[in-house]
Amino acid sequence: MELNFKHILTASMVLFAVIDIIGNIPIIIDLRRKTGHIQSGKATIIAGVILTVFLFVGQSVLSLIGITVNQFAIAGSFVLFFLALEMILGITLFKEDEGALSDASVFPIAFPLVAGPGSLTSILSLRVEFNPLNIVIAILINMIIMYVVLKASAKIERMLGQNGIRILRKVFGVILLAIAVKIFTTGIQKIFA
Repeated sequence: MELNFKHILTASMVLFAVIDIIGNIPIIIDLRRKTGHIQSGKATIIAGVILTVFLFVGQSVLSLIGITVNQFAIAGSFVLFFLALEMILGITLFKEDEGALSDASVFPIAFPLVAGPGSLTSILSLRVEFNPLNIVIAILINMIIMYVVLKASAKIERMLGQNGIRILRKVFGVILLAIAVKIFTTGIQKIFA
């Protein structure tokens, strides 16, 4: 297992774009208002554990049901494609169930806001291209960013303003769209190779 800083940076950027913790600041602030308090540490640890476990167990689960990682990556590229469209166009394609919010740290912040379909798909898609150690480091980097953002969400919102947050969402949406196309083409090439 070798460390590759370029792979760590790429995987970190992919996860940062998919998790979209900056773009989710308005949701986090709204949840903080509804529940009174969000446990930043608890949310970060749970999300990190889910992502890391899925990195190592996800492939086995897929094998059990007869799906290859490349097939899952192609299917995942469609999920990422639609998530990117949401970010760029400002529309909502995926709707989450509204439930009772006694502790927003676990649901919906850790799962499915951070460790949701997009990030889990990305984890397995990245595994096709990168060493798992580099992906684990990318997950850790993103969990540190998530913790800082959760702790400072109100300050960040005041600093960036609504327009700043919208611009960031659109920029990361375009990056995510390009990543979805790359994952799709890589998966297709590997299936037909």
